[in-house]
Amino acid sequence: MYRVKKVLNNNTVIGIHVDNNQEYLIMGKGIGFGKKISERFSCRANDTVYSLQVSSERGDFREMACTIQPVFLEIAGQILDEAEKVFHPIDRNILFPMADHIEFAVKRIRNKEQISNPLTDDIRVLFYMEFKTAECIRTILKEKMDVEICDDEISYIALHIHSAIQDEKISEAMQMAKTVRQCISLVEQKTGRPIDVMSLSYNRLMNHVRYMIARTLSGEELKLNMNDYMLVKFPQSFQLAKFICDETGRSLKRKLSEAEIGYLAMHIERVACDVLGSESVE
Repeated sequence: MYRVKKVLNNNTVIGIHVDNNQEYLIMGKGIGFGKKISERFSCRANDTVYSLQVSSERGDFREMACTIQPVFLEIAGQILDEAEKVFHPIDRNILFPMADHIEFAVKRIRNKEQISNPLTDDIRVLFYMEFKTAECIRTILKEKMDVEICDDEISYIALHIHSAIQDEKISEAMQMAKTVRQCISLVEQKTGRPIDVMSLSYNRLMNHVRYMIARTLSGEELKLNMNDYMLVKFPQSFQLAKFICDETGRSLKRKLSEAEIGYLAMHIERVACDVLGSESVE
């Protein structure tokens, strides 16, 4: 049982639980219609309850619930409903930072200040299902606000969805995409040719970087060291891998295992060989 603290709109209420005296955001169709301050009510089966005793990198949830326009909380809730259909259990606390991002995105779009995201193609491949799910925002924003959103903005929504299904901060997911992009850009400079982001070798490199960062953050060590072999056999790719590992370590504020260099060099060499049309390494 809850008592009403504030009605945000017909579908969103801030309520205080009568047992623990803590505040919650309750969302559901018509949940706020006709409600008065201090009125008691019970949640229905289809209502969604969010604790406001939480905070994130973006701010305090209690404050965000009162400052974000309720329509954007509803839009974020709809996106999370779609995400739950695909990924099942998710951390719905991402509602507040996602709604906050969507509100600013709509403001940018209406002011014709749409941002460019150079990592969109990488995010689309790296977090494929998250991106596909995030695309539902196109229809939602068009219907609710007559706003058309671009892929660059959708890629950021995809990162929010990823953080809701993985124990991973948005900043860490962005770091993965940045590191993949750095690898690809440097290999493109080395070979003088563009890399197809839909190619098998790109996907192998992408997934390797993804798990390389995950290993670094968890402190996991590779059991086999290929550095001596790769340094002699493919010195250019090895030096490139070493540079990328050093830069990634600085970005993550963690030192990467030395063994990561050789494995990354192998994937860089494979991509470079595919681009140049020669035989890839095994």
